Amino acid sequence: MKIAIPMAGGQLCLHFGHCQEFALIDVDEATGQPRQTTFLTPPAHEPGVLPRWLHQQGADVIIAGGMGQRAQQLFAENGIKVVVGAPGNTPENIVQAYLNGTLASGQNLCDH
Repeated sequence: MKIAIPMAGGQLCLHFGHCQEFALIDVDEATGQPRQTTFLTPPAHEPGVLPRWLHQQGADVIIAGGMGQRAQQLFAENGIKVVVGAPGNTPENIVQAYLNGTLASGQNLCDH
């Protein structure tokens, strides 16, 4: 499994379309533990670009603070599960909480 997290300043960026980079974290599904984190600079933000690009990178899940409904649909069409409302934190802490089932995801922080 590969989990994508939009980042800015070493923390989860609350709106995925405004991020500086993505943390892509490979998870060993047998052990449920993170194996490797890769940081990638995304292409320019335009509608539909990031879901396709993250699909090409092998992402299975994206964890974001906020994301518009159309973007969520595009991620779903690309086979990527969307988790919104995650709090700002480091990618390691976010992924560990997600894997443990303790990630506090709340209200989608994006209204478009």
